[in-house]
Amino acid sequence: MCAIIGLTCACAALVALWITPVQAHDIYTHLKNQRGASCCDGTDCRPAPYRIKAGQVQMLVDGSWFYIDRENVEYRALEGDTGETNGGHWCGRHAQTPHSNWTYFQTYCAFVPPNLTAR
Repeated sequence: MCAIIGLTCACAALVALWITPVQAHDIYTHLKNQRGASCCDGTDCRPAPYRIKAGQVQMLVDGSWFYIDRENVEYRALEGDTGETNGGHWCGRHAQTPHSNWTYFQTYCAFVPPNLTAR
């Protein structure tokens, strides 16, 4: 009897997982940069507000605005974008160096809407 109840619970859990909506991070998993390298390892991409300052893209990540190197900016819309950042997305890592308070951002890919290429 316990085996049947356990099997029923396991099947119900599988069905619940199967019908849950696609996780938000899934919009990033297939992305590659202009050089063909993957932008995402499954945990390092997120929506990010952006702005143009002095002709260069800046993004807000973890409360800090920082410039994105031009070679890392992708001017394209992402399928599945919810619009909360008007099309801005950042993939990379934000870390602090050991034994100091110096924080750095390593950008793998940054995405902004394609209409910004005209600016």
